[in-house]
Amino acid sequence: MTTIHPFILSGGSGTRLWPYSRKTYPKQFTNLLGGSSLFQQTCRRMQDPLFAAPSVLINQNHRFIVAEQMRELGITEKTLILEPEGRNTAPAALVAALYAAAEDPGRLILLLPSDHVIADKDGFVNSVKRGAEAAARGHIVTFGVEPDSPATGYGYIKIARDGASLVDVLKFVEKPSLEKARHYLETGGYLWNAGIFLFSAKTMIEAFKTHAPDMIPLCTAAIEQAELDMDFFRLETDSYAKCRNISIDYAIMEKMEAVKCVPLASDWNDLGAWPAVWEMMDKDSDRNVTSGNVILHNTRNSYVHSVDGMLLSVVGLDNIISVATKDAILIAAMDQAQNVKHIVEQLQSEQREEYLSPSRVYRPWGWYERLDSGGHYQVKRLMVKPGEQLSMQSHRHRAEHWIVVSGTVQVSNNDKTFLMSENESTYIPIGHRHRLGNPGKLPALLIEVQSGSYLGEDDIERYEDIYGRDNGA
Repeated sequence: MTTIHPFILSGGSGTRLWPYSRKTYPKQFTNLLGGSSLFQQTCRRMQDPLFAAPSVLINQNHRFIVAEQMRELGITEKTLILEPEGRNTAPAALVAALYAAAEDPGRLILLLPSDHVIADKDGFVNSVKRGAEAAARGHIVTFGVEPDSPATGYGYIKIARDGASLVDVLKFVEKPSLEKARHYLETGGYLWNAGIFLFSAKTMIEAFKTHAPDMIPLCTAAIEQAELDMDFFRLETDSYAKCRNISIDYAIMEKMEAVKCVPLASDWNDLGAWPAVWEMMDKDSDRNVTSGNVILHNTRNSYVHSVDGMLLSVVGLDNIISVATKDAILIAAMDQAQNVKHIVEQLQSEQREEYLSPSRVYRPWGWYERLDSGGHYQVKRLMVKPGEQLSMQSHRHRAEHWIVVSGTVQVSNNDKTFLMSENESTYIPIGHRHRLGNPGKLPALLIEVQSGSYLGEDDIERYEDIYGRDNGA
């Protein structure tokens, strides 16, 4: 069996799963279903002799999250490609093909999202095997899911009825109305489009030459002018940004002939909205799904999730979604869950922090969590991972107090460098060059109290950073 090279797409924002999913920490990196993240589950499905080391296309703001989650899995062989801005799946597919073709034009590529749930790994691997021969012969192979409801949130694939393991695609159908979705379910011959594609590099390049030739010079330049940034391959920004923001379905698949489809031999869910999460999870006798610190009374058919320890109580409701985090609460009717995106759009237009990030913000050195804030002060909790350190930096508008809660840290404060342990503290005046690191073998926890006229995260002047970040990054 020919080795297949996975190319994982990890740029989604998961806006319909707000407030659990945020722009800086979207759903693919969360432990939404318990255990490992959706991204990590995707990586685990690629740990099979059928697959080569994975490549991952990453939103550049998520690069350290991806690196850390792959480190937790022990994945050392990988290619991490930074996308300067999201341009949908068509440019991503072309980058995958061009990057692979530089070494082997016949290389088989499996293009797949990072945020889907596929319950049966062996079934998934066998499905990919069934499509490999057709992909090697020059077909683009897509994967479909047998529908069990008239879903309107998915695209559909109309397939020929002859054959079971590999069938011809007759046409791709955009997300339908409820009436059409019911018709597809009743008549048969339609599959949900899982958004997973198998192809050779040269086949996909030829498809773009025919159907979207304008993207080829742009993606070629983005790769040829890319820069290495630590362990990351950073695509050149200007060329890539000029690519059309278009999906591979619209740009290529709807125009192609001789496309093949493999019905996916596993349960599948893209977790596109909260009802999909409710469907996936075990329910109590009242068909409720609960998670975290939750108390229900006379409540049915609902999803109730407390993320950060807050007590969430629901009384006398039916078919609702309630999700509580430290800084935001969502309450929605189950049948209106798709409209959560409009709340996110409003938060974005108002430049609200609740759109951008959760109360706990992850950094390559660890994380910080906002505890309290006022007119001229802000209190945070910091965790610094063993062996990691923040950048050497200064602030123009704020001073900082650091109090060590547990562990040992090394502090640089202008010309002084010293160690601090539990219950010890220090003061960093405005303008002082300072750095915080953890030389120990256990995580270090601190309380940071900021005070000053401006407390924004962009008030950072970086002088040295082991992670290659610029000022304000």
